[in-house]
Amino acid sequence: MRSEQEMYDLILSTARNDERIRAVILNGSRANLNAPRDIFQDFDVIYLVTEFEPFVNNMEWIRRFGEIMILQMPDQMEDPPPESKISFGYLMQFTDGNRIDLCIFPLAMLSEFEADKLSQVLLDKDGILPEFLPANESDYLPTPPTPKQFADCCNEFWWVSPYVAKGLWRGELPYAKFMLDQILREQLMKMANWHVGQKTNFTKNPGKFGKYLKQYLELELWTMLLDTYSDASYAHTWESLFTMGDLFRTMAIQVGNTFGYEYPSGDDERVSAYLRHVRFLPRDAQEIY
Repeated sequence: MRSEQEMYDLILSTARNDERIRAVILNGSRANLNAPRDIFQDFDVIYLVTEFEPFVNNMEWIRRFGEIMILQMPDQMEDPPPESKISFGYLMQFTDGNRIDLCIFPLAMLSEFEADKLSQVLLDKDGILPEFLPANESDYLPTPPTPKQFADCCNEFWWVSPYVAKGLWRGELPYAKFMLDQILREQLMKMANWHVGQKTNFTKNPGKFGKYLKQYLELELWTMLLDTYSDASYAHTWESLFTMGDLFRTMAIQVGNTFGYEYPSGDDERVSAYLRHVRFLPRDAQEIY
């Protein structure tokens, strides 16, 4: 595996030796002093170029970065559709374990460029880039919920919970798992981020998809969160659903108390009673009640 320094030398020498590449920006975790360092960190790089099409229409030039295990070009994909119509990305996973996420950005569109706060200038041949503040996590910190955001999160959580129960009762495990692990969990993680925010005065980053939550959640809450991840057992999935409800309730009440927002305890109580009822409803039942 090539070293970090070897990769930086390759990225920068490529830019220095090509007159069309006028600036190089690093962003992502390698620009974040607070991010843990490990062997899986990507090199998130932006090349600002004077000629856009040659970098997009000729894939041969990227081979200089190493032997590619797999390549993705999200701006050529239809599902999901591209996020940007200005830039072009090469996501390169190399056979030696390194990865470069390279964005090609046309210099002519510099006025449209919005730098991520976790950005660091590696090269600026012409002094064309605005002065960047020291890389910081401010774009990634949780922010306090508005009353509407808090209410909507609570409503969505308890509204979707019966979908999980319905899927489990019907024996439709993929459906129940999707509702639990995608829709319901999204609201749980949103509440977890607010909980961490109110504990830390919104100065700590819980990480993408909650990857740093272990650092900030109380041990009891972290253990509960782990228990929300179940296997393919119907019984265990039921337990995960109820644990998720307990965890959501605990965090939501604390967040609500912090900001003076009312927690919808009535919704919680009625839906929780319904879930308990459906769990033991006979499979041949002709009526729910």
